[in-house]
Amino acid sequence: MKFETYTQAVSWLFDQFPSYQNNGASAYKPGLKQTSDLLHFLGIHPKNISIIHVAGTNGKGSTCSYMSSILTENNEKVGLFTSPHIFDFRERIRINGIQIDESSVVDFCQRVIDLQLDFEPSFFEVTFAMAIDHFQQNKCTYAVIETGMGGRLDSTNVLQSKIAVITNIGLDHTQFLGETLSEIALEKAGIIKSNQPVVIGQTQKEIEAVFTEKASSHSAPIYFADQESWGIIDTFELPGHQKTNLKTALCALSKLNIAVTEDTLAKALKNLHQNTGLFGRLTKVNSKPLLYLDVSHNQDGIQATLKDLRNIHFENLHIVYGASQDKNVGSILSLFPKETTIHLCEFRNNRSLKTPDLARLKQSDPRILSVSNDVNATVKKLMSEVSNQDLILITGSFFLLADIDLDLFNR
Repeated sequence: MKFETYTQAVSWLFDQFPSYQNNGASAYKPGLKQTSDLLHFLGIHPKNISIIHVAGTNGKGSTCSYMSSILTENNEKVGLFTSPHIFDFRERIRINGIQIDESSVVDFCQRVIDLQLDFEPSFFEVTFAMAIDHFQQNKCTYAVIETGMGGRLDSTNVLQSKIAVITNIGLDHTQFLGETLSEIALEKAGIIKSNQPVVIGQTQKEIEAVFTEKASSHSAPIYFADQESWGIIDTFELPGHQKTNLKTALCALSKLNIAVTEDTLAKALKNLHQNTGLFGRLTKVNSKPLLYLDVSHNQDGIQATLKDLRNIHFENLHIVYGASQDKNVGSILSLFPKETTIHLCEFRNNRSLKTPDLARLKQSDPRILSVSNDVNATVKKLMSEVSNQDLILITGSFFLLADIDLDLFNR
């Protein structure tokens, strides 16, 4: 097969290799051997890149982006690998904010197919290999790598990192990572490397020992970001949970002996989207009415988002919510305030909770006013009906946001 276009190559990627983003559990392939073999066969051996490896339940993408933006403002050449993407596959792989170019995606896919491997790597394994190859080819000095899921058996764990960063632990992906916080923490702690520092973003007393014991067994110095003082961020206006992520980022950089001045931090925050592409973390896209997009998709993430909404002045709250089939939707809906109006939406990705299931939820919850399979129609109708002083929150999944037409908003 010979690829002629970017669209053809990306279609092959999604069709040829199971993607957790599209297929869910059936695409999950834990283990490191295939990734190691793939990198070896492709001749990818990053030796001069300082790897920053980030795991956790929530806040991974934001923490990665803060570190990447700060390093970019420090004139480093920074590769950033995150997942999933929202609008375009190339969002996953960036250097100083610039997405991998279409021709590089096409060329890499061609290299993989020409190998005629005797095993079938997963979509994530191929995408991760593409990112590391891109960073290596472009002589990045740093690569900030977000795990796909878990840590110990995640493809990204084949790399020897300079530091391990674990943002927090919550009950998500329990079918793969364990049903208790301790079990999940142990999987995330699998990214800790011998004699290399580890930064924990949030102290959670019930699992603190999991990290300290794992770090001790690897002779890895361990630091808890929320137990250190980060007065440098006090002058910046950020949602509460993003301040937590920023503290984690600053702590990690400090353990790498990277000094961050207030001026550098100000530039990094101002240019955050330009330097990293970060989007959908309580992102304001409309003023009258207020409209925010947020990718929170589990209970801890939703709780953090709702807490941060308390610092925004508005009259009434309207939530447009969509979820994947593996989420505990009942528990998440119970977190929404009683006076909220809720509009449930199916999204295009085949992992979406479908309209009939959403309709059944509506029958038992008077706050749910509508069920739809078109989020843009729902949002457009809401914007025409609610007060300019109201707030509309679109949340529940990366996939729901991927369906959003940004041209609807005045931003």
